Amino acid sequence: MNMTDPVADMLTRIRNAILARHTRVEIPASKMKLSIARILKEEGYIKDFEVLTHDPDGNPDPQGKIRISLKYVDKRPVVTQLKRISRPGLRVYAKHAEIPRVRGGLGTAILSTSQGLMTGRRAFQLGLGGEVVCYIW
Repeated sequence: MNMTDPVADMLTRIRNAILARHTRVEIPASKMKLSIARILKEEGYIKDFEVLTHDPDGNPDPQGKIRISLKYVDKRPVVTQLKRISRPGLRVYAKHAEIPRVRGGLGTAILSTSQGLMTGRRAFQLGLGGEVVCYIW
């Protein structure tokens, strides 16, 4: 399968799992996706995530998978929307002063900066700009 945008695939898998009311979802692993999962956990959008290095039969999986445990409060998902902003066909960058506020500060922007992936709030505190990866609220 030819995949040109693995981050969009990750967000779509999470979105679909939430719509189907699944408790967890598995995604092929990569460093960027791990960073996004870490931010989602830190910001309280998901319960937890773990990296699976073996397939269900016990054989080693060279790429590995990320298993994300989705979070629900009163049977309603914590994540209401995930939106990919910068994509392979149209990269979106923001300077320090132009970092977007998602839903008036209620949501989270994830930026790829020179110091790694971080929330828009953290990038603003550190005075960094970068590529706007996605919005979550």
